[in-house]
Amino acid sequence: MTQDSMTNPDSRTDSQSTDLEGSNQTSDPLVDSSIDTGQSGGSGGETRTVIESRNLDVFYDETQALQSVDIEIPAEKVTAIIGPSGCGKSTFLRCINRMNDLVDAARIEGELNFEGKNVYDDDVDPVVLRRKIGMVFQSPNPFPKSIYDNVAYGLDVQGIEGDYDAIVEKALRRAALWDEVKDQLDSSGLDLSGGQQQRLCIARAIAPDPDVLLMDEPASALDPVATSKVEDLIEELSEEYTVVIVTHNMQQAARISDKTAVFLTGGELAEFDNTDKIFENPESQRVEDYITGKFG
Repeated sequence: MTQDSMTNPDSRTDSQSTDLEGSNQTSDPLVDSSIDTGQSGGSGGETRTVIESRNLDVFYDETQALQSVDIEIPAEKVTAIIGPSGCGKSTFLRCINRMNDLVDAARIEGELNFEGKNVYDDDVDPVVLRRKIGMVFQSPNPFPKSIYDNVAYGLDVQGIEGDYDAIVEKALRRAALWDEVKDQLDSSGLDLSGGQQQRLCIARAIAPDPDVLLMDEPASALDPVATSKVEDLIEELSEEYTVVIVTHNMQQAARISDKTAVFLTGGELAEFDNTDKIFENPESQRVEDYITGKFG
């Protein structure tokens, strides 16, 4: 591991996270008896909370990256996290599935709850947690394997049983890629275009059927056409998954998200509300200044 990857969580790659998942191939529950991710929703169309942080503080050595973050992320919605560079957006995302465990300098205080269970409790298995909370990274990073094997990789290392052909096809269809690659499943994933590679990584993330999909600037390295396809896909995926996306593109957040969280310098969650409210009538003057380009 390089020094940069130890101190800068954004230098992590998709393959590093998947290798970590492969370190435990059992199908043990997240904890002995705790999380039931099949909770029924509230009555009367109420949206239940899937992820909740309470007084969440994150430090890298002596540097505080997040300060007392309180947030409730709803099920089967797209929640966008925006803010200037260095404000803790990716740090918060990586707290959700304990990717910051890979950073020796990181220290987490407070609570980060998934389905009502603090994921930092001693009885939580982070490997199993990551099966329930998938992640897609900024740069498309398919493995040097066939398209089929890229999608099936997580199934294999996690010991998931079933009809792999059917699971791979379903994941590729969900990722809006099946029609483009169905006749070349044995071809290398590296031969695909950048946008196709990112959708392949999305298919790989959803093949094990997680409950939550985290996306760290998934379209920042793509051209406008590929970006549009990924945005359309995110909206479709939110019908089945809870999606949390970090983006520097405020227009993208306004287009595709239901809720928006604005992090500002110092790791402070300045405001969290419905997306139209954030962009049209924010409560905070600081947020309005950021949205209108007066700083950031």
